[in-house]
Amino acid sequence: MMTPLLLFLSMHAHAQKNKPNAKVEPITIEYKGKKVKAKKLTVSSEIPMDIDSAWNKVKSPALLEFVAKGMIRFKPLGEGFPKQWKVGETYKVKMRVFGFIPFGGTHYLFIDNIDEQNHTITTKEWDRGAKVWNHNILMKDLDNGSIYYEDSITIYGGLMTGIITSFAKQFYKHRQKRWQIVAEENLNFLK
Repeated sequence: MMTPLLLFLSMHAHAQKNKPNAKVEPITIEYKGKKVKAKKLTVSSEIPMDIDSAWNKVKSPALLEFVAKGMIRFKPLGEGFPKQWKVGETYKVKMRVFGFIPFGGTHYLFIDNIDEQNHTITTKEWDRGAKVWNHNILMKDLDNGSIYYEDSITIYGGLMTGIITSFAKQFYKHRQKRWQIVAEENLNFLK
């Protein structure tokens, strides 16, 4: 009788360890020469994957499409997404919430920095609804076959900042849960 209980507790502890943690903080940023009230959203979790594999996957737009699936569908405009993100490039997309509800008009995604040594990617993004959506991805090797993964997003959308941040919180938790599937099934996005 003890074995099923220990198995359940072990599975529960594993699920809790990999469950995304989310924190929202009020911040002040500069937008078009004015100080405005924005939000900083930080979502983090542990992903059972080695850092090199995770790092190679995160540089692929195909991974973004996979982890966003079910909450946001991206329709690239123009030539579409490349195989890998390129620093200095701005990508234009139409976003559909839950796959069918248009949101924000054209969304612009500028790849500001990809730091190979420190495992960080920084983007500056915006659209009609989210005037500022600055996203930083950080990975750290935990030396146990897992990584610490963090999405940190500065969000400003005027009067809609709170609503956009609430949605973003659910979206990034969803993304990190989908990362667990990527790790579990060892999915490859660089085909």
